[in-house]
Amino acid sequence: MTPSRPGISRSLRARLLAFLLVAIALAALLQGWVAYRSARAEADELFDYHMQQMALSLRSGLPGGAWVPDTTDLLEDESFEFVVQVWSADGLRIFGSSASTVLPQRAVLGFSDIQARGRTFRVFSLATPLHVIQVAQDMAVRQRMAGALALRTIAPIALMAPLLMLVVWWVVSSSLLPVARVRAQLARRQATDLDEVSETGLPDEIQPLVHELNLLLARVRQAFEAQKHFVADAAHELRSPLAALKLQVQGLQRAQDTAARELAVQRLGAGIDRAARLVEQLLVLARQQSTAATGTPAEPVRLAELARQGVGELAALAQQRGIDLGLGAADESAIQGYPDALRILLRNLLDNALKHTPAGGSVDVEVQRADGRLLLQVDDSGPGIPEAERQRVLDRFYRVAGTETTGSGLGLAIVKSIAELHGATLALASSPRLGGLRVTVGFALPA
Repeated sequence: MTPSRPGISRSLRARLLAFLLVAIALAALLQGWVAYRSARAEADELFDYHMQQMALSLRSGLPGGAWVPDTTDLLEDESFEFVVQVWSADGLRIFGSSASTVLPQRAVLGFSDIQARGRTFRVFSLATPLHVIQVAQDMAVRQRMAGALALRTIAPIALMAPLLMLVVWWVVSSSLLPVARVRAQLARRQATDLDEVSETGLPDEIQPLVHELNLLLARVRQAFEAQKHFVADAAHELRSPLAALKLQVQGLQRAQDTAARELAVQRLGAGIDRAARLVEQLLVLARQQSTAATGTPAEPVRLAELARQGVGELAALAQQRGIDLGLGAADESAIQGYPDALRILLRNLLDNALKHTPAGGSVDVEVQRADGRLLLQVDDSGPGIPEAERQRVLDRFYRVAGTETTGSGLGLAIVKSIAELHGATLALASSPRLGGLRVTVGFALPA
């Protein structure tokens, strides 16, 4: 298991909430900052426009000659936001709206900032043929008013951001409720409960995961059922040879003479051979099931080469039994498969064919292409299998009634298991050439 990095939560809900809420907070701060700056800039422009319009309105109302007002004309209302001064052409201050605030005359026309009485003023100067009009505003007052306007602008953002966070929290929590429901279903289960998990009401992103989980549970349930039947059948099949061995040992103990003792020993040896063969077949079947479960990668395999090896290994046994064993057509095409498993498949087919073919009979092996597949065919001249029994002989431990040869009933079951491992087809039919049984295993050729 890969450990999670420190500081990073493995909870999908916590990560989604953290990322989304932080994103909302950052977006709200950025939007508020931009809105505040824009509102301040617009307020400055608005105040500048008012100052300019005030100066223009005073220009048309001033007398043409020299005019020196008395002190009663000074406006002493300190709550007035703007300071207005009028200067004559020769630099004489002829009007001021505030007696306490006197700004120096500036030769620079238009907008400028000046320092007076420890404060900063924004000044707009306008010249006429006889006067210079100055309209000023204390920057502290302006900034305070502009700030108030900007704060009113960002107030809705500050209000909506928490509401949006609550909505995101609710949406994320409600969207992940199906995941919590699936987790709760699995948490309540016992180890033996392999029933499907309900897929009702799951979102599209979660439903495929739960569907694959259900398929996995189905495969595990199927494997458990097969294993349970296998163990039960194996226990049943082992009971008979073990009981026979016990009886043969007792017969050996009761033997009175050498001939009886030799016969008992011979029967005991045959019983041991049968039990060993049964155990060997059981181990082979279990190994093939393990190969299928572990998902070992396949490799290119030439069936013709395996067929030649199999025929060569059993040639002496066939000659001893008086059976003609041969390899006919041998297509050299390769398939993707497991060499060891395919050797067991071929060995079991040849063993069955030799076991059921009488002396003087024939067993033929062919590897050939047909309909885009590579076919492995084993024909024999034995008694064959009735059509009604051909499907049942593929089951474990099943033997055709009346069969004279001994066996465990696992040979064709192992062949079927290996064929399924390779995705191959398995068919039993009458041999048109030899009259006995034909077993055909069809493998898909690589594209």
